[in-house]
Amino acid sequence: MRDWVDGTFKTSDGCVIEYTRHAAPGPDAPRVALIHSLALDRSFWNGVVAELKAHAELLTYDCRGHGHSGHAPAPFNVALFARDLAELLDCAGWPDATIAGCSMGGCVAQAFAALYPERATAICLIDTTAWYGTDAPRQWRERAATARTKGMGALVQFQTTRWFGDAFRATHPEVSDALIEVFLTNDVACYEATCEMLGTTDLRALLALLRMPVAIVVGAEDYATPVAMAETLHAAIPHSTLNVLANARHLTPVERPGDIASAILNLARNDRSRASAAHNAGQSR
Repeated sequence: MRDWVDGTFKTSDGCVIEYTRHAAPGPDAPRVALIHSLALDRSFWNGVVAELKAHAELLTYDCRGHGHSGHAPAPFNVALFARDLAELLDCAGWPDATIAGCSMGGCVAQAFAALYPERATAICLIDTTAWYGTDAPRQWRERAATARTKGMGALVQFQTTRWFGDAFRATHPEVSDALIEVFLTNDVACYEATCEMLGTTDLRALLALLRMPVAIVVGAEDYATPVAMAETLHAAIPHSTLNVLANARHLTPVERPGDIASAILNLARNDRSRASAAHNAGQSR
């Protein structure tokens, strides 16, 4: 019997979200929700899920405008994406969870943790940033314009060299090819809306509000969200750790699933231990 189930639910504004839920392997297993990167889908997490499913209850899902979720290209913002996640947790019956997000997903995780702090028991921010910089709106609009005028295929080489190092692409072409296939199926209008969202997002003022444990992970060779951006997050978030993975670029959950799974699981287990200790302390009073 399989230990996972696919499902759909409709958000409060009518967007259909498709998700996969992996059953808890035991009564004390932590809950972990995973948010994928721009222009990909929940299959992004397959390698990490393979490592984590024996240890945690998992939710992966296609963000709105991505994969098999709704493709209405209304104006997007990270607060809207964070609300989608909150409503997904409601659908799953999860009061809270450890939240992990990569790149775009990391931006959503930051917004979720700031807007729903009681529901994010810990967060893992992977290859991401709170702000892409002063030139970001122009750069992201140029990328969106390329997709609109030339098609998603015109961005494939740009994306794959950012995603993975040369050695990884040479030795794991099937991994790169699978992501390219997902990338090429994107709805261009939704891709444009998401690029606009990322180009204008600035979460820096919210970082000091993140009082839960935070693990920050970045590839040493990531030039989409470089180590300096991860260091900025680490300096601004009170209870954070920083781990720089050698010989890795922008999509470390795909390139280094074992390392990312370990970072998430350590965070989730430590959070579960803290919660149990606090509960026991309260009962002993």
